[in-house]
Amino acid sequence: MPERVSMTTKVYVTRRIPKAGLSMLRSAFDAVRVHDSDEPPARAELLAAVRGCVGLLAMLTERVDAELLDAAGPQLRVVANYAVGHDNVDLAECTRRGVLLTNTPDVLTDATADLAWTLLMAAARRVVEADRLVRSGGWSGWAPLQMLGVSVASRTLGIVGAGRIGSAVARRSAGFDMRVLYCDARANPDLERELGARRVALGALLEKSDFVSLHVPLTEGTRGLIGGRELGRMKPGAILVNTSRGPVVDEEALAEALRERRIGAAGLDVYTDEPRLAPGLAMLDNAVLAPHMGSATHEARQRMAELAAENLIVGARGGEPPNCVNLEAHG
Repeated sequence: MPERVSMTTKVYVTRRIPKAGLSMLRSAFDAVRVHDSDEPPARAELLAAVRGCVGLLAMLTERVDAELLDAAGPQLRVVANYAVGHDNVDLAECTRRGVLLTNTPDVLTDATADLAWTLLMAAARRVVEADRLVRSGGWSGWAPLQMLGVSVASRTLGIVGAGRIGSAVARRSAGFDMRVLYCDARANPDLERELGARRVALGALLEKSDFVSLHVPLTEGTRGLIGGRELGRMKPGAILVNTSRGPVVDEEALAEALRERRIGAAGLDVYTDEPRLAPGLAMLDNAVLAPHMGSATHEARQRMAELAAENLIVGARGGEPPNCVNLEAHG
């Protein structure tokens, strides 16, 4: 059982999470407050709830900025993000104040890679569109030209961002005998050796790939990475998959490209202004739309909860959390 940090410390969890993580926190702290909902807390509620907390376990929906850090107070030691990405957090401000920021890498890699392939296959073979046809009663039986999709085997897969998840997606292509191109700031010799993958510039990847899967963090450099110009460089029948962050893609430009059939289809799990969609996107048959569920397996979400709780407990005790993004903030 984890040692309790102090009788006077408290932490706040901004959403319901798997019980394993909450049990760890309740064994370590006397005061664990949870926003008992699947919806995010209102901003005013969040600012009030963090007051006096030593730790915050936050979701991507919570903006952790100077306002929130001021509301929490100087005793705040750690923000444990329940995600790999941390674009919701002002990292520089946390570091300046000596607040540790942690994330949950690795434990959701396979789940997210599986979901990327789910979207790719569903878009390629028009599975969602076909499901609607059958359920509506509009299916009149097998026909030679009905619901024709595109082949996946022996085609070219383009990976934009060859980190943990991008590499896992690429490795899954071996069973389909695909050629793999990747675009990344750094070479990935493992992918090159294992799959014969070739590192190319983004423009070349877009022009040569039949399927493009995005796996980059959201930064100022990747915001709007795929816009109208980039979509115009893709093959007319190509399929775009995004399981990274919504703002990496210009959603309105994508909706227009799909509507005009300038690209074949898209499989999306993330959006620019979640849960809202770009106008017209939901009406398109060649868009497969998932509700940000990349890590949504029982196993991945439980491990995320456990890892976030461990990060928070260690950070609150003054130690170095296992997944700290800004160790320079550790006093």
